Amino acid sequence: MPPEPYNSEDQSMTDAPANPQESLIDLEDRRIRVLSGASDSAASFEFEAEDHTLGNALRYMIMKNPDVEFCGYSIPHPSEAKMNVRIQTYEGTTVYDALEKGFDDLMALCDVVTNKFTTARDAFDAK
Repeated sequence: MPPEPYNSEDQSMTDAPANPQESLIDLEDRRIRVLSGASDSAASFEFEAEDHTLGNALRYMIMKNPDVEFCGYSIPHPSEAKMNVRIQTYEGTTVYDALEKGFDDLMALCDVVTNKFTTARDAFDAK
């Protein structure tokens, strides 16, 4: 049987939600939880509906903090939409502060990238 010809037009997915994020975002639902065995200087966090995209970027930003001794992430199983992040800090700061600073730094980096992209795009469009 010959393969079907390539169709370059978008296909409709009738069973998929219109916005893929709408089924994941629920303000009453918590997407981050602290795993057992946590202390102020060492803890593991489980993130629901996250993967390598956030994991690697967040790990990088947290490791830039000089108060952090170790940060790593893992995807426990590829068929589950969960990501674990382990943070260990030196005395004087908590893992919760390090995680919050990592998020803040990552958001600031995204803002810089957005601004530089917008500036370059506008300069290109003006030519």
